Amino acid sequence: MLSYRHSYHAGNHADVVKHLTQVAILDYLLKKDKPLCYHDTHAGAGLYSLQSEHAQKTAEYLEGITKLWHYQPKSAVLQKYLGLIKQLNPDDELNFYPGSPKIAALMLRQQDYLQATELHPTDFPLLKSQFVKRRYTRIENTDAYAGFKAMLPPLVKRGLVLIDPPYELKTEYQDLVAGLQEAYKRWPQATYAIWYPVIERSAIEAFITAIVNTGIKNQLRIEFNLHPDTEGHGMTGSGMLVINPPYTLADDLTQALSEVQQELGLANSHYQISQLVGE
Repeated sequence: MLSYRHSYHAGNHADVVKHLTQVAILDYLLKKDKPLCYHDTHAGAGLYSLQSEHAQKTAEYLEGITKLWHYQPKSAVLQKYLGLIKQLNPDDELNFYPGSPKIAALMLRQQDYLQATELHPTDFPLLKSQFVKRRYTRIENTDAYAGFKAMLPPLVKRGLVLIDPPYELKTEYQDLVAGLQEAYKRWPQATYAIWYPVIERSAIEAFITAIVNTGIKNQLRIEFNLHPDTEGHGMTGSGMLVINPPYTLADDLTQALSEVQQELGLANSHYQISQLVGE
C-alpha cells in the first residue's frame, strides 16, 4: 500500500515537532569533528512546494510552520530550525518546506554520510534528484526495514536514524518495533528518533510500551498535542521517541516547545518530555 504522500502534510505541526527534534540531535552530534551518518527510513520527496495542489488542498502548514515563520525565537534550537527553512526561502516568502533528508543535507558537513530509503515510485526519483551532487550519499528505492539490513551499520560509528512511517497499516507498529530491534542490534551506538502520530491514545500507549519492553536502554519521550485526545477521529498531536538521546535534548526541546506552544496559540495544547528508560 503506497497511497501516503507527505506533500499533503508538509510543514504541519507534526513536522515542526519532528524536525525540531532532528535539528537538536544533529546539532549536538555535529559538535565533534569525527564524521557521522544520517539514515532516513521513509524519506519522502525531500522538498515540498507549499503552493502545490497537494499542500493547498489540506493547508496543514497554516497551523504549523506558517505560525512560526516571522517569529523571533529565544531558543537556540528553534532559531537553527527556522534558519534552515529561511535558507530555502531567501525572498522571505514561505514557498518551500524541507523534508527530513533535506534538513539533514543542509546541516551535514562534506565528510558526513547521508542514507535514505523511499519506496513510493513517484517520490523516490524526486528524492534522488535532490542529492545527485552530494558525496557520501546513498538513496535506495526499497522498504525501510530491508534498508536496515542492507545499509546498517554504516562505515562510521556515530549517527542518527530517523524512523517515521505513515502508519497506514495496523501492522506498521509491530513492524517498526521489530525493525528497530534489528537496526539497534546492528548499530547500537546510534541515536534513533521515532515519530508517531497521536490518534488513538490506547494504541499509542501500547506502542510505547512495546518499545520500552524491547529492553533497549536510554529512551526519551517527547510529545506535543494541539488538542485533547479523541476517540480516533484525526491526529490531535504527535511525538518522538528517542533512543540514545543527547544529554542536552530534553532541556533544548523544553525551551523550544514552550515557544512553539505559545505561537501556535491553542488554549488546550500541551507537551510532555519524559525519560522512559534510563541508561
